[in-house]
Amino acid sequence: QVRDMASMFSGCSALTSLDVSHFDTSQVVEMNCMFKYCSALTSLDVSHFDTSQVVEMSYMFRGCSGLTSLDVSHFDTSQVEWMRGLFEGCSSLTALDLSSFDTSQVEWMRGLFEGCLSLTTLDLSNFDTSMLGEMDEVFCGCNSLTTIYCNSTWNCENSESMFAGCTSLRGAVPYDDSKTDASM
Repeated sequence: QVRDMASMFSGCSALTSLDVSHFDTSQVVEMNCMFKYCSALTSLDVSHFDTSQVVEMSYMFRGCSGLTSLDVSHFDTSQVEWMRGLFEGCSSLTALDLSSFDTSQVEWMRGLFEGCLSLTTLDLSNFDTSMLGEMDEVFCGCNSLTTIYCNSTWNCENSESMFAGCTSLRGAVPYDDSKTDASM
């Protein structure tokens, strides 16, 4: 019956293993900061999490710098409104499958991938950004990121420093550090 798991393991920086694979999260509404700064974790099985009721998952994995992979491919994000810094500081993640993410209700995703130093490609072609209030620093510091797939309906008007430090991006134009907002 738990509805709030916010900050549950936040700051457990010495924790090297954690088995949450049998958690029943079907009633949970808040997961913000749940694993924030669990920097020593090298693996985390959240593949069975039921996130269908979750509204807030900001900073859920922030600072989980030891994670090299993370299976969020079954996350139901259809109710999520806040996704700020969800993967911020996950500097060892090499890939993320976000194909199941429904972002149609998301209002805030500032710093979503900020500091994800090892990501090279992101497929966000199914992301709906129509409700977003801000996309500031979404990819900030992702200096290995070469490719971002998105659809033509992206709304990134409120996107200060969205691409700051994304020096490896390749596309129609080369990276220009004077154009780190929507103009990039």
